[in-house]
Order: sequence, then C-alpha cells, then structure tokens
Amino acid sequence: MIPPEQSARFVAKMEDVLSVYRRPYDSEAPVVCMDEMSRELIGEDQEPLPPEPGREKRYDHHFERNGVVNLFTFFEPLASWRTVMARRRRTGRDWAECVGRLLTEHYPDADTVVLVMDNLNTHKLKNFYETFEAKKARRFAHQLEIHFTPEHGSWLNMAEIEQSVLARQCLSARIPTLESMRTQTRKWARRRNRADATVDWQFRTDDARIKLKNLYPNIES
Repeated sequence: MIPPEQSARFVAKMEDVLSVYRRPYDSEAPVVCMDEMSRELIGEDQEPLPPEPGREKRYDHHFERNGVVNLFTFFEPLASWRTVMARRRRTGRDWAECVGRLLTEHYPDADTVVLVMDNLNTHKLKNFYETFEAKKARRFAHQLEIHFTPEHGSWLNMAEIEQSVLARQCLSARIPTLESMRTQTRKWARRRNRADATVDWQFRTDDARIKLKNLYPNIES
C-alpha cells in the first residue's frame, strides 16, 4: 500500500522507468536492469540417491548450512542477454565492483549504460569512489545513466522477473559453495542467452494511467 503523500513520487518514478523501456535498441546506450537477491548455500550430509525411472533424485532431510551469498543479476531485455555475479556480501563495495565489472567486461564500447535498479542504500555512485581510485571511479560514474524504480515498485524492474526464472530453473537444488553457485548461475545464463530468452514487457504508461489511476493525484482545475 502506497501512502497518499508518496503517490506523486511513485507515479513520477514509475513513468520515468516506463519511458526508458520504450526506447529503441541502441548499442551505444543499452538499457540494463539490475536486481539482487540472497541465497543460502546448502551442503549435503549424505550423497543424494540418484534418479530412477519414475522417481527424481532423492535428498536426505539433513543438510549443512554453508552461509549466504548475494546474486547480482544484470539483464538487457532488448538484447536478450543476462549475467549473474555471485558475491559473499551485498555491501556498497560489492555493488560497485559488480557494476564496474559489467562496464569493463560487457560494455566497454558503450557511451552510456542506462541502468534501471532499486534505490537501495548500497546503490550509490559514491561507492565507486570508496572502491576504486578517483579516475576509474569517475569513468564508471560518468558512463552510467541511472533510473531508480519507485519505493513499493520493485515489480517495475525487469531483472526481478528474470531472477524469478533463475530461482525456478537454477536454484531449486541444493548448492553448497560460492564457486558452485557461480558455476551453476553461469551455465543458466549461457543457456538463456543462447535461447534468446527475454521478457515480453506489455505494461505501458497509458496502461498505468488507467489501471493505477488511484495513485495519480487528483488535480482540481
């Protein structure tokens, strides 16, 4: 539920993100959505029993907890491309290093990367300067055009949809270590990329003004 005093702010950010999604594909200014989620690492006390005809692999009820990892998912819908970066933590430094890696490894020739993401306290440009030397931090900050989804509006982030697919297709089995998590998520991303899988985003500004009209302030003439 969105408080009435926050509705105008929500609407403004929502329409901003929706306008970004209407931009045509531009390799020099790709639109990339970013989201993150934590996942527990689960090890086995005993080896699972292999699958048999008519029966899936069976796991013992007992397991080992091996800590938690954070998954940073970057998704470019118009290119049907995604990557997942697994980290031990979700600090501002982790965010800065993942975004820096995105810009350096995947978009080195892009003039601008249009980044859509939640407005978390770790998603700040200052984290570049706390992580890298000033020249590199400035280069990363200058290459980004950031658009934040509104509070209570994480559903506007296409990367959240992609992460739900990741959870269903890749994370349902027990994954015991950070390295095995990285291996599994890399394989998943490669399969999705080869299949040209993407999100069929249908929600437009006109739809928002009809379906969410109760959020728009009532302006009396």
